[in-house]
Amino acid sequence: MSTPSATVLRTEPPRLDADEPRDLEIVQSGADRIFTVTTRAIAATVLVITGGIGIFLASSFIPTIKTYGWGFLTGSTWEPEKDVLGIGSVLVGTFTVAFIALVIAFPLSVLGALYIAEYAPPRLRATLTSLVDLMAAVPSIIYGLWGFFLLQPHASGVAHWLHQHLGWFPLFHVGTDPDKASPQIYNYTASAFIAGIAVAMMVIPMACAVMRQVFAQTPPGEREAALALGSTHWGMIRSVVLPFGRGGIIGGTMLGLGRALGETIAVYLIISPSFDLKLRPLEIGTNTVSALIAGRFSEASDQQLKALLAAGFVLFIITLVINTAAAMVVARSRSGAGADA
Repeated sequence: MSTPSATVLRTEPPRLDADEPRDLEIVQSGADRIFTVTTRAIAATVLVITGGIGIFLASSFIPTIKTYGWGFLTGSTWEPEKDVLGIGSVLVGTFTVAFIALVIAFPLSVLGALYIAEYAPPRLRATLTSLVDLMAAVPSIIYGLWGFFLLQPHASGVAHWLHQHLGWFPLFHVGTDPDKASPQIYNYTASAFIAGIAVAMMVIPMACAVMRQVFAQTPPGEREAALALGSTHWGMIRSVVLPFGRGGIIGGTMLGLGRALGETIAVYLIISPSFDLKLRPLEIGTNTVSALIAGRFSEASDQQLKALLAAGFVLFIITLVINTAAAMVVARSRSGAGADA
């Protein structure tokens, strides 16, 4: 008796090209095509304008270096009547004001961003976010007037106190006796310290906004995992939010530094112009590149105008490098990766 034979199904081996990725053809609609073209045109326009500014400033930088030599970048004398120009002290003053602004703005920006993103009630969070954005929109001349009329009298007293108690440290030393019965308080006015405080108020909203957005993008799953393991709210922030937002913290700080280096009107209204090469931020007198250009532009001759534009080119390069580095740090961070909307 014969048994039925089993039926064996055989399939042909898959074709090799079956596993190869297929080219997807993306067909954009009319609205998408218009948006893409418009965005690319705007980006190209920004690059062209930025490049044009750089070329224009560089055209004045080269003749200035030929006339005054590389000592133009290191000299601390600005005497147009003697045809002796140098921006060394001005560059030191620029970084001094920016450094003071960052020392004040960095902790306040981080704490403000953490409070808005992590601790503020939902109803208050929207209001605080709007206030921070509004603070960033206030014109710089308002900060300058505020610093000159309201901040300076109180900040001068703080500078005197720092000199009196920490004057042994070079950064807090001022060329006067702080223990006099009637201290010469004018020696503590119109300084880099006061200008730095005013600039810090302008840097805080910019840096705080960047940090807050990054903190808010922390993946909820990582937050919940830390809390599920028994972590406190602050422990979760320290182990999850802050490491995730490290790129945003660095990027926001560097963007604020770029703003601090280029601030003009607020600094110009507060400081007493000086070309002394010194590291005494509490003492009266300092200068920055932007304030130098604003103060000397109207009375400059053709050669002096080229020197001012050359100083602007140096500031342009410094700011461009800082902002580019900040963008690279933010782009390479994991901020926003894996965050659930």
